[in-house]
Amino acid sequence: MGSMIIFLIFSIKIMFFFYQSIVLLIIIFSPIILLIRIFKKKEDKIRFKEKFCFFSKKRDRGNLIWFHGSSVGEVLSIMPLVKKLEKNTSIKKILITSSTLSSASIIKRFKFKKTIHQFFPIDLNFLTNKFLDYWKPTVAIFIESEIWPSMFLNIKKKSIPLILINARITKKTFNKWIKLGSFCKNIFSKIDFAYPQNLETLKYLKKLEVNKIKLIGNLKFTENKNDRLDLLEKSFIQQLKNRKLWCASSTHADEELICAKVHFKLKKKYKNLLTIIIPRHIHRVDEIKNKIKSLGLKIISRSSNKKILKDLDVFLVDTYGETKQFYNIANPVFLGGSFIKHGGQNPIEPARLGSQIIHGPNVDNFKEVYKLFNNKRISHKVKNIQQFTKIVDKLINTSKRDNNKFIEIKKIGKTILDKSTQEINNIVKNEIKKT
Repeated sequence: MGSMIIFLIFSIKIMFFFYQSIVLLIIIFSPIILLIRIFKKKEDKIRFKEKFCFFSKKRDRGNLIWFHGSSVGEVLSIMPLVKKLEKNTSIKKILITSSTLSSASIIKRFKFKKTIHQFFPIDLNFLTNKFLDYWKPTVAIFIESEIWPSMFLNIKKKSIPLILINARITKKTFNKWIKLGSFCKNIFSKIDFAYPQNLETLKYLKKLEVNKIKLIGNLKFTENKNDRLDLLEKSFIQQLKNRKLWCASSTHADEELICAKVHFKLKKKYKNLLTIIIPRHIHRVDEIKNKIKSLGLKIISRSSNKKILKDLDVFLVDTYGETKQFYNIANPVFLGGSFIKHGGQNPIEPARLGSQIIHGPNVDNFKEVYKLFNNKRISHKVKNIQQFTKIVDKLINTSKRDNNKFIEIKKIGKTILDKSTQEINNIVKNEIKKT
């Protein structure tokens, strides 16, 4: 038994050594990587130093609550929670870290009084140590699937409560983690409290031997309709007047063509029909345009700044940060990644903004949310172009606002937000008592 324990400890240390070596290699080549990313405007040319623990903000006295989310989606999901925690007078400061430039710019748009942003450090042992020694967080809260071995290890060493909030682990992700054996379980054992967003994640967290798990729900239900960050310009909205609008969002290869075929079938009935397509990856814009033009349809892109003429068929959104605004003006919304074997996209955001949702048969990534929405007739499953065309035809003529179904979604969001706030406040309260 003793030899087995020694072997496990040794194997964990070996795995951690390999992990640190890979990260170190990335750092060695980071000047080249950084230059490329700065050139592509994916890094802040001044603030990127924060990733190497050259901090741009001072650590004020008093307790500090720390949230980490990788990108825009994770950061936005906690904004209502951060707003509520700011009202807690015992919390002196809130730190939000993220990895992407877009997420940093998002935080700037919220008028927080005691919340600041820094970039997350590279997950090397000495850097994560330096980060924790500088910020000295009372509580560390990681969002969704943000698992960082070196950081988790040092958080545990410093006896800082580690929380995984809105935790999300898919079958695919779980299968990858479990292959790492004892190394994986060692990492997850560092988590003190886990709040999964669904039953599937709850199941996987138990298998990964996380101790304290409590199901509260998906924080993305809590996003406020009033949190629209950018409004579409009035001149643009005017061009859409008297048009029948529907939207296809987060589309992948071949799904744009399916949507274009739906438009083609319906344009005879609706002379003023306009289909808005927001692809998942905007670098595919030229490819998408060529495919849609092959059907004889007229298409322009958002970035072209061309006027939307009466005979325009498809408007292609090839800009960042405007998806929510198009959800707000179009109904219904088709969510991509569902006609292909991708697993679908999260339907909560368009649902909260009052849109009816259409999706294909492949939504395993968010099956619990889709099951709820299907039961409440907020979302609609289609298996082929014929069904797709029929449901767009039906929904494009119905009102999408102020429906009891969507009021119910808001109530779900409020309950999740209140419970999440209470959990965090209780943990913070207990930690403050210790000091």
